Amino acid sequence: MNATQCIARFVQQFFRQYLTAQRGLSHNTILSYRDTLKLLLQFVARQTAKPPDKLTLEDFDANLVLAFLDHLEQTRGNCSQTRNNRLAGLRTFFRYVAGQEPTVMERCKRICDIPLKRTQHTTIEYLENEEVCAILESVDPNSPNGLRDYALLLFLYNTGARVQEAVDLERTDLRLEPPFQVKLTGKGRKERLCPLWPETVSALETYFRHRDAQASSMPSVFVNARGEPITRFGIRYIVRQYAAKAGKTCPSLKSKKVTPHSVRHNPESLIMPSGLSATS
Repeated sequence: MNATQCIARFVQQFFRQYLTAQRGLSHNTILSYRDTLKLLLQFVARQTAKPPDKLTLEDFDANLVLAFLDHLEQTRGNCSQTRNNRLAGLRTFFRYVAGQEPTVMERCKRICDIPLKRTQHTTIEYLENEEVCAILESVDPNSPNGLRDYALLLFLYNTGARVQEAVDLERTDLRLEPPFQVKLTGKGRKERLCPLWPETVSALETYFRHRDAQASSMPSVFVNARGEPITRFGIRYIVRQYAAKAGKTCPSLKSKKVTPHSVRHNPESLIMPSGLSATS
């Protein structure tokens, strides 16, 4: 068995040739594979007392990968779903290794045969129309980021966009003249067009007019206080912040765990709330 080959070569080919050139995966998907392998390499390096660039195929087997998965849950505090996502990435990598080096196919197969852990599916709570209105009305347009936050929340409610779709959104994706619409790029680089309410367009235009010069030069629609593209964590924080604030006037929000997913799963997400107008 030719298991003494340095694993660095396979890692490099996996990212440069397989994921990028052959499969053409999105940047964010590739980053997920990168993070998974980074964590595994760091773990195996500690277990073997070898630097990551000296690790060989012989250092990796099913038992060590199982220990790594346990480490994710017990030490890093990851949930079962995160564990399964990491394992799915490792399966892809070791299937690739097996195809490149058939002499280690059995070793790779044992890793790929590690079963996913059963997870409990949680029900995503949706928001009632009046709850979304309360969240939108809780935004102070005179606060430093009020216009951005209002436009962002209304955009999420209008389009049902995923967090990453809002993060990746650029000015060129918007059509702010009739017919109002936005091009969203989702998982697997699949694109779809979504209509925009006139109120959403008005909120976006107001936000753009008041952005500072640094932010205005950015292609991204939603930017943070430093003029950089907003992050997924930033959007989650904004949604939770205003949900908590709105809970003071809308008590039903206090019993719900409000996330961006809650907004996009609203059963009336294509109906503009009655009486709600864009901030001017």
